[in-house]
Amino acid sequence: MSEPTPTRVLVTGAGGPAGIAVLRSLARRDDVVLLAADMDPLASGLYLVDAPARHLVRPGLSEEFVDHLVALCERERVDVLFSTVDVELPRLAAERKRLDAVGTTLAAPSLETLEVCLDKYALAQRCTEVLPTPRTALLGEIDADSWDYPVIVKPRRGAGSRGVHQVEDAAALRALGSDEDTLVQAHLPGDEYSVDTLADADGHVVAAVPRSRLRVDSGVSVAGATVADPELEETARRVAAAIGLVGVANVQLRRDAEGRPALLEVNPRFPGAMPLTVAAGVDMPSLALDLALGRPLPAEVPFRELAVVRYLEDVFLAPSDVVAEEAAR
Repeated sequence: MSEPTPTRVLVTGAGGPAGIAVLRSLARRDDVVLLAADMDPLASGLYLVDAPARHLVRPGLSEEFVDHLVALCERERVDVLFSTVDVELPRLAAERKRLDAVGTTLAAPSLETLEVCLDKYALAQRCTEVLPTPRTALLGEIDADSWDYPVIVKPRRGAGSRGVHQVEDAAALRALGSDEDTLVQAHLPGDEYSVDTLADADGHVVAAVPRSRLRVDSGVSVAGATVADPELEETARRVAAAIGLVGVANVQLRRDAEGRPALLEVNPRFPGAMPLTVAAGVDMPSLALDLALGRPLPAEVPFRELAVVRYLEDVFLAPSDVVAEEAAR
């Protein structure tokens, strides 16, 4: 009997912590051939795969990005595509049929789910009736004197902690103007958690793994611990149901003044701290691959409490092995 053909998996965003986490997880499977892609020839994750499997791609916001990536998937016979870059995800989800036509399954939530999650105002509106959410409004629509201070101001769209800051009083808030792409939220005083969440094809949450963020550097958790807390897990399940999640998302929660977990935002992709969730017993990249391939998932995957501190790791290679800039042209 012949051996089964390995599944060819392409991971984009290979230079980021999330891309590296997915690559390292799937590298442990003996039924997968890994390919890695990034816009930067010095992206470290490119060098976690063999030289022929390293690919440069257009920036996610460029006009040529989708055409170039679809052509790459067809040429390399990619079975499953994992994008770990926020700006790529809605563009690829909108072209899911084109990817299907070349034999590539996109391992990502639906376009509708992505659009709700990546618009923090739309997300708050979607979830405010079904779980605790901080008071949220667009900067251009508020009466600054009607808010309790401090408040949090953040871009309506955007990833990580970029552009997020605290405003101490009404005068400072009024000084920001009336930008409709800026969001104002009530400040939540409690501890913050990230809950890595995976829902199957029916929307059933297979795993919700809360993590405390013990130390954060430039928006990335560099020390943390998984936390067995049924209230946090149940809140993440309610968020997943509200957004129609199928696949993986990172639900960010913070306790309000009453101690209840309240929704901050949802990152509809793999987080950079995914290795902790994997080490705690829930290998979400591997489960997401099985989901993309139409294989049944367990009804529930338990995890254990575990702490992590993170460090840089070096990849050494000959200068001639660095991917040439021309490879993406």
